[in-house]
Amino acid sequence: MAKLLSCVLGPRLYKIYRERDSERAPSSVPETPTSVTTSPSSSWETYYQPRALEKHADSILALASVFWSISYYSSPFAFFYLYRKGYLSLSKVVPFSHYAGTLLLLLAGVACLRGIGRWTNPQYRQFITILEATHRNQSAENKRQLAKYNFDFRSWPVDFHWEEPSSRKESRGGPSRRGVALLRPEPLHRGTADTLLNRVKKLPCQITSYLVAQTLGRRMLYPGSVYLLQKALMPVLLQGQARLVEECNGRRAKLLACDGNEIDTMFVDRRGTAEPQGQKLVICCEGNAGFYEVGCVSTPLEAGYSVLGWNHPGFAGSTGVPFPQNEANAMDVVVQFAIHRLGFQPQDIIIYAWSIGGFTATWAAMSYPDISAVILDASFDDLVPLALKVMPDSWRGLVTRTVRQHLNLNNAEQLCRYQGPVLLIRRTKDEIITTTVPEDIMSNRGNDLLLKLLQHRYPRVMADEGLQVVRQWLEASSQLEEASIYSRWDVEEDWCLSVLRSYQAEHGPDFPWSVGEDMSVDGRRQLALFLAQKHLQNFEATHCTPFPAQNFQMPWHL
Repeated sequence: MAKLLSCVLGPRLYKIYRERDSERAPSSVPETPTSVTTSPSSSWETYYQPRALEKHADSILALASVFWSISYYSSPFAFFYLYRKGYLSLSKVVPFSHYAGTLLLLLAGVACLRGIGRWTNPQYRQFITILEATHRNQSAENKRQLAKYNFDFRSWPVDFHWEEPSSRKESRGGPSRRGVALLRPEPLHRGTADTLLNRVKKLPCQITSYLVAQTLGRRMLYPGSVYLLQKALMPVLLQGQARLVEECNGRRAKLLACDGNEIDTMFVDRRGTAEPQGQKLVICCEGNAGFYEVGCVSTPLEAGYSVLGWNHPGFAGSTGVPFPQNEANAMDVVVQFAIHRLGFQPQDIIIYAWSIGGFTATWAAMSYPDISAVILDASFDDLVPLALKVMPDSWRGLVTRTVRQHLNLNNAEQLCRYQGPVLLIRRTKDEIITTTVPEDIMSNRGNDLLLKLLQHRYPRVMADEGLQVVRQWLEASSQLEEASIYSRWDVEEDWCLSVLRSYQAEHGPDFPWSVGEDMSVDGRRQLALFLAQKHLQNFEATHCTPFPAQNFQMPWHL
């Protein structure tokens, strides 16, 4: 009876992975004696095949879940319509509650039938036995057995806790349960006293901004968190997970962040291969509708690096909602996991981000300054200009206030706090992070990210003349035009390198540098062009085109 109840309440099982002992690299974690044994005759070659009763019951419950999601998103309009029609009176609400209660009882009956179907399936009974044993004892062998299954990630046991590193238990400077530290926007009116009257005056605007951010704003900014989209993408996500596990020997793990959100991760270890880049770990930060199963992890993976992918809060197996604070909390536990559980030193970690993933990448670079390098692909400097682009002009004040207070993705500000090597990849046909049209390459916000970074690191070089010549170079629409501008100013790369190395040897590596202070105008122009060319790589493609592995390179450094 206990096993039947476990089958009723157990998670949905999607796939049983193929066993590939001959192709598996030896694990660096010592295994304990087997706690749960599996039948050697079990076949790992196909998707899990539910019995007819479980299959049909699952279909009914999945359909009910979709209808519930549609009802949830349309509930404000539905309530307004019912109110206008007079259907919200007590005499009409009571019968409706009876119908709803009857429907819930029927769905509970369907769930029980599904449990009976699972109980009659030996594969599911074997799976639920391994799952229960792993929850009781998270031994290496139990985890290895559980990793053969792909199931509803909510039931996966937690593998790493944000407080697990001993240094955090002893230190008071780490993150609290309220979250890690973020850079906060400055008040719009510094001279205005924050009196009670002013607070009351601002209250309606603040409430409106909060409601916009929690409803329309978050879902526009992170469409991948919408349940219906995830439901539609489920077959593709399952296929991507199977590829990472079966072909790349990926290891899935659940991390618990300081805000209580559970973060879904996938790690592919290449340290046992002959390729030297396998000793480096690339942590991938996906876009606003990207998932590690089908996202930018494929680029460093094909290039031979060890890779750690993770999903935003509210995406696929990760819980929570993708607000900036939750995003930073998730990134923090991912980096801690890479250092303290996977065994990588910060100097061997590279952060690679695509699009909106630039926020968490720059936060990690700011918070973990010893990280080796940062690569930002199709990213931007600040969210406000891009948000204003897609909203009506009459909403300018509301949009700016909402972004600054609740959705403040200040990538450039965070990146300027990082001292290490940076490479920006600008897509010349980008239709998402341009503020006008894709053909207008100067409206690409990646330009602003580059200029703000260079102006912070080399303020004397990026004075009027240097800034002007870099803008001309950024305006070039082809490699031929870029080369023409580069050669027009007769940039001597050896001279530029010698100047930078001499300054570094005399003053140290910390930015900002005062190099160029006593330099001629032509010298500053040469140095500005040289630095821009070293920090920016053009890629002739649209926003969502996969970045080729052969183009994936480490940032320039002295």
